[in-house]
Amino acid sequence: MNPALQQDETGEACLAIALRAAADCFYTVPGYPVTSLGEACGAVCTVNEKVALEYALGDAVSGRRACVILKNVGLNACMDPLMNAAVQGISGGLVIVVGDDTEVRGSQNAQDSRCIGRVAEIPVFAPEADDLATVAETAFRASERFSRIALVRVTPAVLAAETTGTPPARNQQKGIIADSSLTMRGRTETAECRREEMVRWAQESTIPALVYPPHQGSVPSCSTVSSPAGAPETMQSRGFARTFCRSCPYIPLLRVMRETGMHPVLDIGCGLLSKNPPWEVGTAGYGLGSAPAVAAKSTGVALMGDYALMHSGLSALADIREKRLPVLVVIVENGVLGMTGKQAAPDILPYISWAAPVMVDAADVAAIRAALLPEDRLKCVIIRGKCPEGEDHETVEC
Repeated sequence: MNPALQQDETGEACLAIALRAAADCFYTVPGYPVTSLGEACGAVCTVNEKVALEYALGDAVSGRRACVILKNVGLNACMDPLMNAAVQGISGGLVIVVGDDTEVRGSQNAQDSRCIGRVAEIPVFAPEADDLATVAETAFRASERFSRIALVRVTPAVLAAETTGTPPARNQQKGIIADSSLTMRGRTETAECRREEMVRWAQESTIPALVYPPHQGSVPSCSTVSSPAGAPETMQSRGFARTFCRSCPYIPLLRVMRETGMHPVLDIGCGLLSKNPPWEVGTAGYGLGSAPAVAAKSTGVALMGDYALMHSGLSALADIREKRLPVLVVIVENGVLGMTGKQAAPDILPYISWAAPVMVDAADVAAIRAALLPEDRLKCVIIRGKCPEGEDHETVEC
């Protein structure tokens, strides 16, 4: 039996009932005007909004529906994984409910979050009070149909309005994570095809709360890549895949991961190459510093570089430790930014010593094998090596 309001209640109460009926997991960073909405949904508080979205992405990778509840300025912290998710794809639905502080009563600025739709190329819903009972399920279905995050924008006036309604029956679909055979361009081409499909759907839609894509008119893409005339580019159609440098010190690590059947969530950097032939061990990647939190809610294993950790991964590790989540975080430490010209990266040990990381030499296969055994807690393993001088990423025929 679907939950329903028995009499007129606030829009916030109606939306909370609808969200609880539609979603499996909730994350939030409190802030006006959605603090009590997060509480009503039993949302887990996180250290920041980016980590909240990364946990939700982990759930979505695993096929669960996840909801993130935050305020307008908090959405700014989510832009990297939010943008990447439309290209990487998701399996379970993921909806962000953003509360716009339209009168700037508890915020440092005024923002209209509906504008994010075109930038991130995601469906955006701006319900009136009468739409609140149905908007959650509608947004989740759109997220799953187009394999990207959906946004529901609410305001203090809508949350305070009197309304009633019964949520529709849950009808969970399955989104698609980008095929590992696609090149980066091929993933973008696939995402652009889905965006065009989303535009056609919007222009045929009668959903009143849908505000992006618009119901009529041209909808220019923010992507620099158009949908392909034929199939999206794959490594096979291109003829080659990029892989690590010939003398990369982390080849032993990749061998161990492949032999033991590990499928880590990947971070941005050289680790992305581990999804390519000949290794093919990576699962998905959603942005710099995102691997630990995504992995904590999906595969349980993250692979990242030392710079990615310092860039934005430390806050995720802190939150994972506070929540006592079991995840193995493998950090390849080479002291440089390997993909952008080998600029110096900070020494990570002073900032991660609290996690009592296991230190392993990149050439010590036996030690690597022992270190990669997961535990029922946060476990950080630092694999130390030095990038070879004068070498570039190799290619292998496909």
